Amino acid sequence: MNHCLVKLMLALIALPLLTGPTAAQTLPDGSKTRPLRVILVPADGGTEDGTKADFAPIFNAVSRMTALNFDIKVGQSYAAVVEGMANRLADIAFFGPVSYLQARERGGAELLAVGVEKGQSVYYSGIFVGTALPVKAVADLKGRRMAFGDVNSTSSFAFPVAMLLDSGVDPARDLGAVIIAGSHANSLRALQEAHVDAAAASFDSFEKALAQKAVKADAVRVLAKSEPIPYPPLAMHPKLPADIKAKLKKAFSNVHTSAGINKDMIRGYGGSKLDRYDADYPESKMLEALTKLSKVSDDLKGRMLKKAAQR
Repeated sequence: MNHCLVKLMLALIALPLLTGPTAAQTLPDGSKTRPLRVILVPADGGTEDGTKADFAPIFNAVSRMTALNFDIKVGQSYAAVVEGMANRLADIAFFGPVSYLQARERGGAELLAVGVEKGQSVYYSGIFVGTALPVKAVADLKGRRMAFGDVNSTSSFAFPVAMLLDSGVDPARDLGAVIIAGSHANSLRALQEAHVDAAAASFDSFEKALAQKAVKADAVRVLAKSEPIPYPPLAMHPKLPADIKAKLKKAFSNVHTSAGINKDMIRGYGGSKLDRYDADYPESKMLEALTKLSKVSDDLKGRMLKKAAQR
């Protein structure tokens, strides 16, 4: 469907919520009849039920702590989550860092909390290749076939593309073929099944695929690992009432100590177990770390999509 038409449809759906004398009465307020709408990016290509199951214990605990109610859904794509927040069809979202910035630039996202895993709020992207492939560096991927995840994904698209550019590889010009697989799991699957020579994915997704035996340890190896990337954040809509924002930030800061919560229930990106959530994470830190992605331009994305369509 035409992208502009999709945006128009979303705007029309949102219109009744944003206009008219009863607008304030129809917006969600966290009550049982008007729960806050939560939308999650389909990280790692997991099922909707699986993704919801990762986050339900946390939101259930926050609900007990604040008396706020939540309606949790999973977006069909990263772009759908951005559109949902930008058009105020959702109140809280779990993003990748890049999609968070996209929504923020459109006035649809304010940082709520960032996961802390093993004492840090970072994760890593990687470029993976078959063990038999005779390449030693990212620069050696010229002429090779490579799979990526969602085009709006930080760790299965944006950072790997930046890593290619840093090594002198223009992916639209220099790769033998580009496959937009749609998710980390699909990207790794394309490599496992030898449809491509290299795949882009997060290390969380790679380790999960190894644990589930979706990728064989003796068939795939790490070619390159990114610098630390700010952990995928939870965000809230800037137009939420100040008292609800304050309740959410306080609750997420303390949810790991909530009654009925154990360590296995604190989950984040791709279902990874977290230590806790940090609601005081400085947004400036996230913005600074993502400046290198400015080289991943819309023009380059367009050329890569065009190349992928030529397969």
